[in-house]
Amino acid sequence: LLRPIYDAQLASILTSEVLAMDETPIKAGRKSKGKMKQGYYWPIFGDQHEVAFPFARSRAHRHAVEILGRFCGTLISDDYGAYRAFAESQPGTTRASCWAHVRRKFVDAEAIEPKRAEDALSLIRTMYAIEEEICERELDGEAKLELRVARTRPVAQELFAWLGQELEGSALLPSNPFTEAASHALKLKASLEV
Repeated sequence: LLRPIYDAQLASILTSEVLAMDETPIKAGRKSKGKMKQGYYWPIFGDQHEVAFPFARSRAHRHAVEILGRFCGTLISDDYGAYRAFAESQPGTTRASCWAHVRRKFVDAEAIEPKRAEDALSLIRTMYAIEEEICERELDGEAKLELRVARTRPVAQELFAWLGQELEGSALLPSNPFTEAASHALKLKASLEV
């Protein structure tokens, strides 16, 4: 009975100019006695604050393509290849990377490189504070963009420049969690700046 409502909500989400998508594992269905099958929810959040939770039995790229259909706009996601492949194949789609996923890698690096990780997290917190101000002031459209260009862009540029210097000037191993976090952020620079 609820399927038509769900389908209408998902269709509405897919008309968004900006949407966020991720995939998360869930145990669903019986595999064998005492074992559950692995399935995935692919939550998708639109710019009208609607959310849908499409389900698929795997994390295969084709599910992202099937769910997104002909979406054309900005897709905010983590670095999973399904989202990159979709954005590259769909004209008019821009992929924006998720700062929360990038931030998480620096949190993971705190135990090994506390000072460096804290410096990176401090800059990311500054950007989050600007986003909080945007929400509090209920800015939208051009006003939101102007504030981000004036205040967030310089912080992001400072972070990327500092990360580059840290990687160049340090003797950290490639397997060091901070190195991994910094390399990941720099790899995603273009899509993080969207």
